[in-house]
Amino acid sequence: MPYEAPPELAGLSLAEVAEQVAARQLPPIASWDPPEAGDSKMRIASDGRWFHDGGEITRPAMMRAFASLLRREDDGRYWLVTPHYKQSIEVEDAAFVAVDLKADGGALTFRLNTDELVIAGADNPLRAEGDPESPAIYLAVRNGCEARLDRSTWMQLAEIALANDRLEVESQGANFSLVPA
Repeated sequence: MPYEAPPELAGLSLAEVAEQVAARQLPPIASWDPPEAGDSKMRIASDGRWFHDGGEITRPAMMRAFASLLRREDDGRYWLVTPHYKQSIEVEDAAFVAVDLKADGGALTFRLNTDELVIAGADNPLRAEGDPESPAIYLAVRNGCEARLDRSTWMQLAEIALANDRLEVESQGANFSLVPA
């Protein structure tokens, strides 16, 4: 079945976003504890591009499939996980890149470079890193993985914060500072 990209984020209501998020079925990789491990020879660059054995993975469907199997463990290492095998994967910065943002109905919805939609809130918090002169904002996605906001998405978020005369934003009742600690 061919992949159909979701509609533009700007055209979706919060209810439609929530429906898409709920409908997405991902494998239960958090519960899998495979007995064997190896190296995938894969890398996710800081700009969100995926590579295997030095060559770029250019098929978006493959990137989405691999992304659905990705988890970060407590020791900070990333793995592609199946029920019987897990393979290490190098991640230069964050596993995903947030490439768009919409504020609607008291929620901030982000589109990732994998076309996945994530609503910021208590389950998917935002955090600020770096320093006040060059902050980096990250969104928790799932299974210990995060998305780094790209420059234009960070600017959209900053505009929302500045419209309220403060350096923080709110989404689903949770407040998030945009100033690195």
